[in-house]
Amino acid sequence: MENKAMASINDLPENVLLELFSLVPARELLRHCRPVCSLWRDLIDLITLWKQKCRREGFISKNWKQPVADWKFFYFLCSLRRNLIQNPCAQEGFTCWITDEDEGDRWKVEDILIDRVTQFPDPQVKKCFVTSYRTCLKSQLVDLKANGYWKELMDTVRPDIMIKDWFAARNDCGCTYQICVKLLSDNREVLAEFTPDPVYIEQWNDAEWREVSYTFSNYPPKVCYIHFQHGGRDTQFWAGWYGPKVTNSSITISPEVTRDPSPAEGEEPFQEMA
Repeated sequence: MENKAMASINDLPENVLLELFSLVPARELLRHCRPVCSLWRDLIDLITLWKQKCRREGFISKNWKQPVADWKFFYFLCSLRRNLIQNPCAQEGFTCWITDEDEGDRWKVEDILIDRVTQFPDPQVKKCFVTSYRTCLKSQLVDLKANGYWKELMDTVRPDIMIKDWFAARNDCGCTYQICVKLLSDNREVLAEFTPDPVYIEQWNDAEWREVSYTFSNYPPKVCYIHFQHGGRDTQFWAGWYGPKVTNSSITISPEVTRDPSPAEGEEPFQEMA
């Protein structure tokens, strides 16, 4: 009896293979599937596949019209997007924060009062950090690779890095608020920095919450860490916690790809994804 050749997965129509690949986790596609053969490599590099994965995971709608320079990068940036600041609203006390300066009566966590003036815009935010009569500063160092943003992704795309923070004064006491955010290289060299002048709020103010925001764009390559620091003090030198309150801090990396992220000639994309 004549032996029949065994069917191979590669005998499937390309549209079926693409459908199967769209169900495979993205990192497994690139680590283990793409190197299998030239057919798999070419299919996995297709725009169609990554656009389909974006739709399947809810990153875009069926009617998406916005141009995207590279759908693979766009997919990964969407899948990684979240607030990189841990414990931003004091729900876990000072966990994940380093108190760089803790003077006066030191940092404290307070409940946010629920009233017409001092209530936070987002009702889900219920706690805040409060400073004292001498300088109180606290910080976090965000390791990008540990959060999934490998070197080639950051260096090639350089996606926008968005910083936000919220602060408020007490109605009966003046204060100063300050923030400093730095993009750092692997050896902690400062590559870009956001250090606005301190904000001075006078006594008998409106006590409303204020947002400060900044976006790092077109920064130098080799960003490995983001150092976020904020705080302040009151201006009356009153014992207790009359300085600025801070909460709901955030660092997010935008999935929007606004320039061609094609790798240089001879460079293999998606390395160092561990």
